[in-house]
Amino acid sequence: MKKITRFFWFCSGAHIDTLRKYPIEHNKYVGIGATIFFTALFAALSGGYAMYFVFSGNAFAVGFAIIFGLIWGTAIFNMDRYIVSSINKVGTTNQQILQASPRILLAIVIGIVISRPLELKIFDKEIRTKLKTAYLKGQRTKIDSLQKTYQLKYTPELVKNTDLKKEKDSLERDINRSRYELNQEVFGDKTNQTSGITGYGTYAKQKAQILKEKEDRLKTVTDNLGQMDQYLLKRRDFEGLSSTRLFNERQLDSLANVAGFADRNWALGQLSFNEKGKRDLDTYLAISFIGYLFIIFECLPVFVKLMSPRGPYDVAIAKISEANSYFAERDKDRDIAVTNQTFDHSLDTDVERRKRIISGQSDFDFERHSYD
Repeated sequence: MKKITRFFWFCSGAHIDTLRKYPIEHNKYVGIGATIFFTALFAALSGGYAMYFVFSGNAFAVGFAIIFGLIWGTAIFNMDRYIVSSINKVGTTNQQILQASPRILLAIVIGIVISRPLELKIFDKEIRTKLKTAYLKGQRTKIDSLQKTYQLKYTPELVKNTDLKKEKDSLERDINRSRYELNQEVFGDKTNQTSGITGYGTYAKQKAQILKEKEDRLKTVTDNLGQMDQYLLKRRDFEGLSSTRLFNERQLDSLANVAGFADRNWALGQLSFNEKGKRDLDTYLAISFIGYLFIIFECLPVFVKLMSPRGPYDVAIAKISEANSYFAERDKDRDIAVTNQTFDHSLDTDVERRKRIISGQSDFDFERHSYD
């Protein structure tokens, strides 16, 4: 327990030797340090999870996620530790709040950054469903766009192909009717279209000739229609219509598994809206409260430091800081004085040397005379 307590004191940024002297402050700084530590832990998990999706599909994705998570968690830990330790209890409450306001804003930003990847993991199932729906809708829109472009680009060919199909259907009906009338003529059935004479006579030959002409035309139309269908089929392949299909369930699962951070973040934002585009209040509140929870959790060490009364540890730290400032100023003045004295001594030495040069006395003679 002593090691854990000392570790949390270190996390809080407290001066441990000074804090030991005031047992009444121990629990407060254990709580602050624990909050900073677990905030950094959540940040490491959040950063690692986000990096895992950045390198999703890579063999080293897990390694990159662990390394980045540790770096990100350490950075957040140092930042939080600095934010809390830099808040002193000197001055009025308003002055302390004003001093802490930039740090609170920074803590809010950190809380938002930490919460987003964790929200993605919490709503993973709903995000996958939303992504599948979006991918399927996007594929359907793509097919519709390709179909529209194809129809506009090949309008004359499509119109001609439709006319050929209509003509073929009409010829097939006429041929069936003409063949029936020819049979009636040959067998001597009396109708408005037949003579009623049995045998292959003049009227039967005429009807057979008309039937042959229609059959020849049908063959020509059928050949033209086949050529047009082949041409349009090749054009569909060229435009990508033949190869573009709606995704099946397995393909949608695969796409959702490899979705990047941006797609998942977009899907999370879309969860707050229903199919009609109106805000879904329940889902919106659930997502928002999770974000608010991490923001409050990140700001909690700062709030604890601000709300806690000024204790003996704060008084001791203020006195130590004031004493250090005093000794620093004194040492600075002393260094300036020593520097000035050294400078004056150097000036005196230069003056003596110039006098010796003028009198013709060498430095060696001067040093020997001084030694004697």
